[in-house]
Amino acid sequence: MTNKQTKLRLLFVVNRGSGDKDTSLSEQIINFFSDSDIAIEIFELPRKCNVEQVTKAIQKIKADRVIAVGGDGTLKLVAECLLNTEIPIGVIPAGSANGMAKELGIPLNFEEALAVAANGTPKKIHATMVNDELCIHLSDIGFNAYLVKKFDELPTRGMLTYAKSAWHAFWNHRKMQVQFKVADRQIKTKAAMVVIANATKYGTGFNINPDGKLDDDVFEIILIKEYDVMEILKIWISKLPWNPKKIESFHASEVQITTKYKAHFQVDGEYLGKTNKVEAKILPNAINVIVPLVDNET
Repeated sequence: MTNKQTKLRLLFVVNRGSGDKDTSLSEQIINFFSDSDIAIEIFELPRKCNVEQVTKAIQKIKADRVIAVGGDGTLKLVAECLLNTEIPIGVIPAGSANGMAKELGIPLNFEEALAVAANGTPKKIHATMVNDELCIHLSDIGFNAYLVKKFDELPTRGMLTYAKSAWHAFWNHRKMQVQFKVADRQIKTKAAMVVIANATKYGTGFNINPDGKLDDDVFEIILIKEYDVMEILKIWISKLPWNPKKIESFHASEVQITTKYKAHFQVDGEYLGKTNKVEAKILPNAINVIVPLVDNET
């Protein structure tokens, strides 16, 4: 008697608000796997959704892999459900920026990303907990969080809208007085923004943390003391390193950052209001993500 091989079962958690509004993400998934021996299930996120609802769907279906279809917010939601488990999480980028998909090397082409979700290899990465919010990408206080706020307030999306938000932020955001301690060094200075960097770059492609790694035992604190429009454009276009007089980077496994006055705060692209205290700690090997196979694995 031989054991019949069990079909691979994939659960797709779909954010219907993502992607091209004229095309159903769920229909594309169904069509892609129509001739496959892979079993699929689809859970479309309701307008108001929480971790408990998604967790129940995951437990009911008992999928081998759970695939987040949307932007970084959708991935964060799925990761919250599967934190510290062995169940691999796939990413189908269908959001505005798709920062984490780019970080993991996931193709932006929808069908190519589906192929990676089904055939890619699991990899354990760390995450951070920032003010009791799971962060798998980037969190910050100051300038960029203010930019995220302005971006969210505009009725359209895309790079043009992002550019408008950035221009507004350049001219209207003010520096903050920050304080934190790393190892034996006490930092107290004015800053435009402070980043808790789990990943290396924002979804726009701007490399904020070139030395970052997702599978080491530290995150980075990026202290941006000052900036100007030409400096940002120079780094973005030429990929030259930051001026060390304007930025510093620190490795840490935990940190507490305080500001004199409340500052704008965001986690993984979600604006969370203002705060004058940010507490962050690393979560080692927190989530199991699916990444593309490398050549020697094929």
